Amino acid sequence: MRVLITGSSGQIGTNLGLRLLDEGHFVFGVDRRPNTWTSRIETLLQDLSTPYRDFDQGIGHVPYPEQIDVVVHLAAHAKVHELVRRPDMALENVTMIHNVLEYCRHNKLPIIFSSSREVYGDIHRYITEESHADFAFTESPYSASKIAGEAFVYSYAQCYGMPYIVFRFSNVYGRYDNDIDRMERVIPLFIQRVAAGEPITVFGESKVLDFTYVDDCVAGIRRGIDVLLEGKDTNHTINLAYGQGHSLVDMARYIGEALGVEPNMTIEPSQVGEVTHYVANIGKARAVLGYNPKTPLPQGIRQAVAWSRAWREEHGR
Repeated sequence: MRVLITGSSGQIGTNLGLRLLDEGHFVFGVDRRPNTWTSRIETLLQDLSTPYRDFDQGIGHVPYPEQIDVVVHLAAHAKVHELVRRPDMALENVTMIHNVLEYCRHNKLPIIFSSSREVYGDIHRYITEESHADFAFTESPYSASKIAGEAFVYSYAQCYGMPYIVFRFSNVYGRYDNDIDRMERVIPLFIQRVAAGEPITVFGESKVLDFTYVDDCVAGIRRGIDVLLEGKDTNHTINLAYGQGHSLVDMARYIGEALGVEPNMTIEPSQVGEVTHYVANIGKARAVLGYNPKTPLPQGIRQAVAWSRAWREEHGR
Protein backbone atom coordinates (compact mmCIF):
# COMPACT_ATOMS: atom_id res chain seq x y z
CA MET A 1 0.00 0.00 0.00
CA ARG A 2 1.25 3.49 -0.91
CA VAL A 3 -0.10 6.42 1.11
CA LEU A 4 0.38 10.14 0.50
CA ILE A 5 0.01 12.16 3.73
CA THR A 6 -0.31 15.93 3.66
CA GLY A 7 0.64 17.58 6.92
CA SER A 8 3.03 14.67 7.47
CA SER A 9 5.25 16.68 9.85
CA GLY A 10 2.46 17.28 12.34
CA GLN A 11 1.46 15.16 15.30
CA ILE A 12 -1.15 12.95 13.64
CA GLY A 13 0.77 12.75 10.36
CA THR A 14 3.96 11.67 12.10
CA ASN A 15 2.24 8.98 14.19
CA LEU A 16 0.26 7.70 11.19
CA GLY A 17 3.28 7.72 8.88
CA LEU A 18 5.45 5.82 11.34
CA ARG A 19 2.75 3.22 11.95
CA LEU A 20 2.33 2.63 8.21
CA LEU A 21 6.10 2.37 7.72
CA ASP A 22 6.33 -0.13 10.59
CA GLU A 23 3.67 -2.19 8.81
CA GLY A 24 5.79 -2.23 5.64
CA HIS A 25 3.83 0.28 3.57
CA PHE A 26 5.19 3.13 1.45
CA VAL A 27 4.60 6.63 2.84
CA PHE A 28 5.21 9.89 1.02
CA GLY A 29 4.76 13.11 2.99
CA VAL A 30 4.02 16.67 1.92
CA ASP A 31 4.42 19.52 4.41
CA ARG A 32 5.47 23.15 4.48
CA ARG A 33 8.08 22.38 7.15
CA PRO A 34 10.56 19.57 7.83
CA ASN A 35 9.61 16.82 10.25
CA THR A 36 11.44 17.57 13.51
CA TRP A 37 10.48 14.22 15.08
CA THR A 38 11.76 11.67 12.58
CA SER A 39 13.72 11.34 9.36
CA ARG A 40 11.95 8.13 8.36
CA ILE A 41 9.08 9.80 6.49
CA GLU A 42 10.16 10.92 3.01
CA THR A 43 8.85 14.49 2.90
CA LEU A 44 8.65 17.03 0.12
CA LEU A 45 8.45 20.61 1.37
CA GLN A 46 5.53 22.31 -0.31
CA ASP A 47 3.06 25.03 0.70
CA LEU A 48 -0.31 23.62 -0.30
CA SER A 49 -2.06 26.95 0.29
CA THR A 50 -0.63 28.32 -2.98
CA PRO A 51 -3.21 28.25 -5.80
CA TYR A 52 -2.31 25.75 -8.55
CA ARG A 53 -3.78 25.00 -11.95
CA ASP A 54 -1.93 22.02 -13.44
CA PHE A 55 -2.59 18.87 -11.45
CA ASP A 56 -1.68 16.19 -13.98
CA GLN A 57 1.86 15.83 -12.60
CA GLY A 58 1.15 16.48 -8.94
CA ILE A 59 0.38 19.50 -6.76
CA GLY A 60 2.42 22.39 -8.06
CA HIS A 61 6.00 21.15 -7.86
CA VAL A 62 5.08 17.99 -5.95
CA PRO A 63 6.11 14.95 -7.97
CA TYR A 64 3.96 12.05 -6.88
CA PRO A 65 5.23 8.48 -6.74
CA GLU A 66 3.70 6.01 -9.14
CA GLN A 67 0.64 4.11 -7.99
CA ILE A 68 -0.33 6.08 -4.89
CA ASP A 69 -3.36 4.29 -3.50
CA VAL A 70 -4.89 6.86 -1.13
CA VAL A 71 -4.40 10.43 0.08
CA VAL A 72 -4.76 11.35 3.77
CA HIS A 73 -5.20 15.13 3.94
CA LEU A 74 -4.17 16.38 7.38
CA ALA A 75 -2.52 19.70 6.44
CA ALA A 76 -4.26 22.77 7.87
CA HIS A 77 -3.84 25.86 9.98
CA ALA A 78 -5.38 24.44 13.13
CA LYS A 79 -4.99 27.02 15.90
CA VAL A 80 -8.51 28.33 16.48
CA HIS A 81 -7.54 31.60 18.20
CA GLU A 82 -4.91 32.41 15.58
CA LEU A 83 -7.52 32.09 12.85
CA VAL A 84 -9.86 34.36 14.80
CA ARG A 85 -7.12 36.99 14.61
CA ARG A 86 -6.16 36.08 11.04
CA PRO A 87 -9.17 34.76 9.13
CA ASP A 88 -7.15 34.81 5.91
CA MET A 89 -5.50 31.63 7.22
CA ALA A 90 -8.91 29.96 7.28
CA LEU A 91 -9.25 30.77 3.59
CA GLU A 92 -5.85 29.11 3.05
CA ASN A 93 -7.29 25.94 4.61
CA VAL A 94 -9.97 25.96 1.91
CA THR A 95 -7.36 26.45 -0.82
CA MET A 96 -5.41 23.48 0.56
CA ILE A 97 -8.33 21.08 0.37
CA HIS A 98 -9.24 22.34 -3.11
CA ASN A 99 -5.70 21.67 -4.34
CA VAL A 100 -5.61 18.20 -2.81
CA LEU A 101 -9.04 17.31 -4.20
CA GLU A 102 -7.93 18.39 -7.66
CA TYR A 103 -4.84 16.21 -7.29
CA CYS A 104 -7.07 13.28 -6.33
CA ARG A 105 -9.52 13.97 -9.17
CA HIS A 106 -6.84 14.07 -11.84
CA ASN A 107 -5.19 10.93 -10.51
CA LYS A 108 -8.37 9.03 -9.59
CA LEU A 109 -7.51 8.65 -5.91
CA PRO A 110 -9.72 8.28 -2.82
CA ILE A 111 -9.26 10.78 0.01
CA ILE A 112 -9.45 10.92 3.78
CA PHE A 113 -10.15 14.46 4.97
CA SER A 114 -9.36 15.59 8.51
CA SER A 115 -12.26 17.68 9.72
CA SER A 116 -12.95 18.68 13.31
CA ARG A 117 -15.53 18.60 16.07
CA GLU A 118 -15.42 22.40 15.64
CA VAL A 119 -17.93 22.02 12.78
CA TYR A 120 -20.64 21.35 15.37
CA GLY A 121 -20.10 24.77 16.90
CA ASP A 122 -20.95 25.41 20.53
CA ILE A 123 -23.59 22.73 20.94
CA HIS A 124 -26.42 23.89 23.14
CA ARG A 125 -28.44 20.75 22.36
CA TYR A 126 -25.47 18.37 22.86
CA ILE A 127 -26.27 16.44 19.67
CA THR A 128 -23.13 15.08 18.01
CA GLU A 129 -24.51 12.42 15.70
CA GLU A 130 -22.82 13.08 12.35
CA SER A 131 -25.89 13.82 10.23
CA HIS A 132 -27.21 16.36 12.75
CA ALA A 133 -24.41 18.95 12.51
CA ASP A 134 -26.06 22.37 12.38
CA PHE A 135 -23.71 24.77 10.66
CA ALA A 136 -25.70 27.74 11.95
CA PHE A 137 -23.73 27.24 15.17
CA THR A 138 -20.38 27.98 13.47
CA GLU A 139 -18.17 29.65 16.08
CA SER A 140 -14.97 30.65 14.28
CA PRO A 141 -13.22 31.05 10.91
CA TYR A 142 -11.42 27.79 11.63
CA SER A 143 -14.68 25.87 11.97
CA ALA A 144 -15.97 27.60 8.82
CA SER A 145 -12.89 26.40 6.93
CA LYS A 146 -13.56 22.82 7.98
CA ILE A 147 -17.24 23.10 7.02
CA ALA A 148 -16.17 24.44 3.62
CA GLY A 149 -13.63 21.62 3.29
CA GLU A 150 -16.28 19.02 3.99
CA ALA A 151 -18.59 20.63 1.44
CA PHE A 152 -15.88 20.47 -1.21
CA VAL A 153 -15.28 16.80 -0.45
CA TYR A 154 -18.99 16.00 -0.75
CA SER A 155 -19.24 17.94 -4.01
CA TYR A 156 -16.30 16.05 -5.55
CA ALA A 157 -17.92 12.77 -4.55
CA GLN A 158 -21.16 13.88 -6.19
CA CYS A 159 -19.67 15.34 -9.37
CA TYR A 160 -16.65 13.10 -9.97
CA GLY A 161 -17.41 9.90 -8.08
CA MET A 162 -14.49 10.39 -5.69
CA PRO A 163 -14.55 7.95 -2.74
CA TYR A 164 -13.95 9.62 0.63
CA ILE A 165 -14.06 9.39 4.37
CA VAL A 166 -14.35 12.56 6.44
CA PHE A 167 -13.10 12.22 10.01
CA ARG A 168 -14.15 14.76 12.64
CA PHE A 169 -11.30 14.72 15.16
CA SER A 170 -11.53 15.91 18.75
CA ASN A 171 -8.61 17.19 20.86
CA VAL A 172 -5.98 14.68 19.79
CA TYR A 173 -2.99 14.46 22.17
CA GLY A 174 0.01 12.23 22.86
CA ARG A 175 3.38 11.66 21.17
CA TYR A 176 4.95 14.33 18.94
CA ASP A 177 2.84 17.23 20.17
CA ASN A 178 5.10 19.22 22.50
CA ASP A 179 6.47 21.71 19.94
CA ILE A 180 4.45 24.45 21.62
CA ASP A 181 6.70 27.23 20.33
CA ARG A 182 5.19 26.48 16.93
CA MET A 183 1.65 25.68 18.03
CA GLU A 184 0.24 25.75 21.54
CA ARG A 185 -1.88 22.74 22.42
CA VAL A 186 -3.46 22.73 25.82
CA ILE A 187 -2.24 19.35 27.12
CA PRO A 188 1.47 19.68 26.22
CA LEU A 189 1.37 23.32 27.34
CA PHE A 190 -0.05 22.35 30.74
CA ILE A 191 2.43 19.46 31.06
CA GLN A 192 5.35 21.79 30.45
CA ARG A 193 4.14 24.52 32.79
CA VAL A 194 2.98 22.29 35.63
CA ALA A 195 6.26 20.34 35.48
CA ALA A 196 8.15 23.64 35.74
CA GLY A 197 6.04 24.83 38.68
CA GLU A 198 4.54 27.62 36.56
CA PRO A 199 0.89 28.76 36.78
CA ILE A 200 -1.65 27.68 34.19
CA THR A 201 -4.85 29.36 33.05
CA VAL A 202 -7.97 27.33 32.37
CA PHE A 203 -10.32 29.17 30.02
CA GLY A 204 -13.77 27.91 30.95
CA GLU A 205 -14.39 26.26 34.31
CA SER A 206 -17.40 24.30 33.05
CA LYS A 207 -15.97 23.54 29.60
CA VAL A 208 -16.26 19.82 28.75
CA LEU A 209 -14.36 18.30 25.82
CA ASP A 210 -13.68 14.86 24.37
CA PHE A 211 -9.91 14.18 24.43
CA THR A 212 -8.55 11.52 22.04
CA TYR A 213 -5.24 9.75 22.57
CA VAL A 214 -3.24 9.75 19.34
CA ASP A 215 -2.99 5.95 19.10
CA ASP A 216 -6.79 5.71 19.08
CA CYS A 217 -7.00 8.42 16.42
CA VAL A 218 -4.40 6.70 14.23
CA ALA A 219 -6.12 3.33 14.66
CA GLY A 220 -9.33 4.87 13.34
CA ILE A 221 -7.60 6.46 10.35
CA ARG A 222 -5.78 3.22 9.62
CA ARG A 223 -9.07 1.33 9.54
CA GLY A 224 -10.55 4.09 7.37
CA ILE A 225 -7.77 3.57 4.82
CA ASP A 226 -8.63 -0.12 4.63
CA VAL A 227 -12.34 0.63 4.22
CA LEU A 228 -11.62 3.06 1.37
CA LEU A 229 -9.30 0.69 -0.45
CA GLU A 230 -11.70 -2.23 -0.04
CA GLY A 231 -14.20 -0.02 -1.89
CA LYS A 232 -17.23 -1.67 -0.35
CA ASP A 233 -18.37 0.93 2.18
CA THR A 234 -17.13 4.41 1.33
CA ASN A 235 -18.37 8.01 1.53
CA HIS A 236 -18.82 8.37 5.27
CA THR A 237 -18.50 11.25 7.73
CA ILE A 238 -17.37 9.85 11.07
CA ASN A 239 -16.63 11.23 14.53
CA LEU A 240 -13.25 9.99 15.72
CA ALA A 241 -12.85 10.57 19.45
CA TYR A 242 -12.90 8.68 22.75
CA GLY A 243 -16.60 9.27 23.38
CA GLN A 244 -16.34 10.61 26.92
CA GLY A 245 -16.21 14.20 28.19
CA HIS A 246 -13.86 15.73 30.74
CA SER A 247 -13.55 19.26 32.02
CA LEU A 248 -10.33 21.19 31.50
CA VAL A 249 -10.02 21.43 35.28
CA ASP A 250 -10.08 17.63 35.61
CA MET A 251 -7.61 17.29 32.75
CA ALA A 252 -5.21 19.68 34.51
CA ARG A 253 -5.58 17.68 37.74
CA TYR A 254 -4.72 14.45 35.90
CA ILE A 255 -1.55 16.14 34.67
CA GLY A 256 -0.70 17.18 38.21
CA GLU A 257 -1.26 13.64 39.48
CA ALA A 258 0.98 12.19 36.74
CA LEU A 259 3.71 14.68 37.62
CA GLY A 260 3.22 14.49 41.39
CA VAL A 261 2.59 18.25 41.50
CA GLU A 262 -0.44 20.31 42.53
CA PRO A 263 -1.27 22.56 39.56
CA ASN A 264 -1.41 26.29 40.25
CA MET A 265 -4.62 27.02 38.31
CA THR A 266 -6.35 30.28 37.45
CA ILE A 267 -9.85 30.11 35.97
CA GLU A 268 -10.87 32.57 33.25
CA PRO A 269 -13.93 32.76 30.96
CA SER A 270 -13.85 30.87 27.67
CA GLN A 271 -12.24 32.71 24.77
CA VAL A 272 -13.93 33.95 21.60
CA GLY A 273 -14.59 31.18 19.08
CA GLU A 274 -14.21 28.31 21.54
CA VAL A 275 -16.50 25.32 21.77
CA THR A 276 -17.48 24.89 25.43
CA HIS A 277 -19.16 21.46 25.33
CA TYR A 278 -18.42 18.48 23.10
CA VAL A 279 -18.73 14.76 23.73
CA ALA A 280 -18.66 12.69 20.54
CA ASN A 281 -21.21 10.13 19.50
CA ILE A 282 -18.86 7.41 18.20
CA GLY A 283 -21.52 4.85 17.35
CA LYS A 284 -20.93 5.22 13.61
CA ALA A 285 -17.16 4.75 14.03
CA ARG A 286 -17.84 1.53 15.90
CA ALA A 287 -20.33 0.30 13.28
CA VAL A 288 -18.43 1.24 10.11
CA LEU A 289 -14.83 0.80 11.23
CA GLY A 290 -15.02 -1.53 14.20
CA TYR A 291 -13.44 1.38 16.07
CA ASN A 292 -12.79 0.72 19.75
CA PRO A 293 -10.79 3.44 21.54
CA LYS A 294 -8.65 1.99 24.31
CA THR A 295 -7.12 4.95 26.13
CA PRO A 296 -9.21 6.89 28.69
CA LEU A 297 -7.96 10.35 29.55
CA PRO A 298 -6.23 9.56 32.90
CA GLN A 299 -4.23 6.76 31.27
CA GLY A 300 -3.49 8.83 28.18
CA ILE A 301 -2.26 11.73 30.31
CA ARG A 302 0.13 9.42 32.14
CA GLN A 303 1.46 8.17 28.81
CA ALA A 304 1.75 11.69 27.43
CA VAL A 305 3.63 12.87 30.52
CA ALA A 306 5.98 9.88 30.37
CA TRP A 307 6.70 10.50 26.68
CA SER A 308 7.26 14.23 27.24
CA ARG A 309 9.68 13.57 30.10
CA ALA A 310 11.62 10.98 28.10
CA TRP A 311 11.83 13.25 25.05
CA ARG A 312 13.06 16.23 27.08
CA GLU A 313 15.65 14.11 28.87
CA GLU A 314 16.92 12.76 25.56
CA HIS A 315 17.06 16.19 23.93
CA GLY A 316 18.17 18.17 26.96
CA ARG A 317 15.14 20.48 27.00
